[in-house]
Amino acid sequence: MSLSLKFWGVRGSLPSSMSPHGWRSHFENVLRDFSAQNNKDSHAVTKFMQNQDLPCIGGYGTGTTCIEVNSLKTQLIIDGGTGIRALSEKIMSGTYVPVKGPFHIYMTHFHWDHVIGLPFFTPHFISGTQIHYYGVHKDLENLIKGVFKKPYFPVPYEQLASKIYFHVLEPRKPFKINDMTLTPYLLDHPDACWGVKVESQGKSYSHCVDTEGTRVSRDELGEDLPLYQNSDMMYFDAQYTFPELAEKANWGHSAAQIGLDLAFREGIKKVLFAHHDPGATTEQIKEIKRQTKEYYQWRVDHAHECKEEIFEVDWDFAYEGLEIKI
Repeated sequence: MSLSLKFWGVRGSLPSSMSPHGWRSHFENVLRDFSAQNNKDSHAVTKFMQNQDLPCIGGYGTGTTCIEVNSLKTQLIIDGGTGIRALSEKIMSGTYVPVKGPFHIYMTHFHWDHVIGLPFFTPHFISGTQIHYYGVHKDLENLIKGVFKKPYFPVPYEQLASKIYFHVLEPRKPFKINDMTLTPYLLDHPDACWGVKVESQGKSYSHCVDTEGTRVSRDELGEDLPLYQNSDMMYFDAQYTFPELAEKANWGHSAAQIGLDLAFREGIKKVLFAHHDPGATTEQIKEIKRQTKEYYQWRVDHAHECKEEIFEVDWDFAYEGLEIKI
């Protein structure tokens, strides 16, 4: 049995889309690519579109962090960024999972982009629904209650119809939810942010957002090293280019090259890069992806030249709506 994941929101810091001028420029580039292939038949449009990576046409999405992880018996939601609204709509359609849950929501931390969607998760307002919140922060309950508070939101926490439970987890201690095991590990972030390793039926997913990746050696990572070791898939913060890291030290976000180095060393099979900068256009993210490909190939070629073994990693950049099985 595999773990299945859906990425409902992959932006960082705040929800963001390109401006109308930005989209016009983007589609001009798409049309140039179409024209460069000497396509004159209108029927060729569909074939051309199908041959492109989806983000190259529709972008990487606008919603902030919300990841859904499903095992055979358990649905886990990681963070409540604006991406959770689309998940809520899917649930309320009645064709997805039971409207009354139970729902399990793990919170990494409480910056706006990770909580702003919670009031728009409709099951909160349905009588008989069970919602379980999990997190390492000791004041988990008060932090969640603070999201449902006037004047920021019209419905105060006390008026929610659902039954809500709070579970404060111990750092680095495994916690079971049915057939799923969650283990929180500390990430590198100015405010305490707890990534999580999700394991079920021999498969593992490492959620590593938000992180700057300032601890890189095994000694520096210490008791948080298991978050990365031998994971089937890692979701890693790549908000910045590698040169930008020096300019934005202590901002709590990283670059894809840092994630690749971890994956090479720790035997991570697949990496998805995300937490895309709100100011990054589709073209800019494509350029970051190109730089990442260049770095990856350099690492592989260098290892081969030196006759060194290297763990080859499957990687890509996440986009909103992406579904993966591991």
